[in-house]
Amino acid sequence: MYGGDEVSAIVIDVGSYSCKAGYAGDDTPKAVFPSVVGSIEQTGDTDDSKPEKEGDSASDSKNGAKPMDVDKAKTKRKLYVGQELEFRRDHMDVISPMKDGTVTDWDIVDNIWNHAFRRRLLINPEEHPMLIAEPSTNTAQQREKAAELMFENYKVPALFLAKNAVLTSFASGRATSLVVDSGGGSTVVSAVHDGFVLQKSVATSPVGGEFLTDCMMKSLESKGVVIRPRYSFKKKEISPGEYKIVDLDLPNTTESYRLYCMRAIASDIKESVCRVPDTAFDEVAYANVPTTSYELPDGQTIEVGADRFKIPDILFNPSLSQTIPGVDGFADSNAVRGLPRMVIDSVNRCDVDIRKELFSNILLSGGSSSILQLKERLEKEVLEESPQAARVKVMASGNSVERRFSVWIGGSILASLGSFQQMWFSKAEYEEHGVSYIQRKCP
Repeated sequence: MYGGDEVSAIVIDVGSYSCKAGYAGDDTPKAVFPSVVGSIEQTGDTDDSKPEKEGDSASDSKNGAKPMDVDKAKTKRKLYVGQELEFRRDHMDVISPMKDGTVTDWDIVDNIWNHAFRRRLLINPEEHPMLIAEPSTNTAQQREKAAELMFENYKVPALFLAKNAVLTSFASGRATSLVVDSGGGSTVVSAVHDGFVLQKSVATSPVGGEFLTDCMMKSLESKGVVIRPRYSFKKKEISPGEYKIVDLDLPNTTESYRLYCMRAIASDIKESVCRVPDTAFDEVAYANVPTTSYELPDGQTIEVGADRFKIPDILFNPSLSQTIPGVDGFADSNAVRGLPRMVIDSVNRCDVDIRKELFSNILLSGGSSSILQLKERLEKEVLEESPQAARVKVMASGNSVERRFSVWIGGSILASLGSFQQMWFSKAEYEEHGVSYIQRKCP
């Protein structure tokens, strides 16, 4: 047992879009920054065989070899985390450590953790127990890797891994609920019963905030709107209050960084104007819907019409995305289900006795759940599909900050409970039993 009451625990949640870190017992995370990083390949003083090495490693990763092997090719890379991403650098690629909600590149995660502890929270990880939020779909191997990194690299005194869905459930004060977590990279529906995730109930879909942002971007581009990234122009005052846009020529900017900056703008458009339609989206019905104007960073004003409703509706009907020019379809579009379908399927995979309770405790969490009218529409559609006896209730915090950070907030509540202190997986236990003991300590 770990008895660290006098030092507060640190709660850290590395999501597919942003990383949240802070002290247990706080109501919001102290540090929130993107979980993508900028990377510049640095080729030191090496022999001429170097470029071939790079070529090989690049072709490997295309053929589906894990990015983890690529790092071993002697390319040194410098990683830029957090606010260092905001500055454009020549040849800087933007890479993500996650794919489909699971970590594929531990080196980047290590850098993100390090940035969170040492640069943002300004703590020494050796002095604080760590509560780490993990996806409900995490494998045993992933958990062991995380535990090993924490104990070996950061020498933390104690550790606990908690599932996202469980933490969301605790954040709203429930032990049993159906958690609909719509984040940046994916949407996950999982049933939580008495504080445990029912693994057989977990349903995932690749439609998340970033996919909607991409749809928004492609849709605007197909209408001839040019989104200029922030770094690519500067404003020059020609007369008081009147500006002229001067394009800057920066040939060494990588494509991935350009896309990253454009996505940031498209994402803001999405967050500002979008709302879920009351009924399924229909091109004809929404053709003459009033438009909303939005001013892009370079001063041009665009009008967003039917897309305001069409983009969010992709959450309910993923096949809508096929109607937008340039959006890559899913490998198997039939396998991708809308939210209501996922909710129903997830409940049906659970025990008959708890279905009623799950239907009346559907919790929304994650950044994408903040879209206006999402809760009402989901409730309406699940109600139509659910059995007669079920009382369907979809709950979401009225505060969008709480929706976005519900996983972190749940972690903060859990780690600050007195009765939780005996649950920590301590360094002594790690040294005695080895890393696999985490499976017993953290269910």
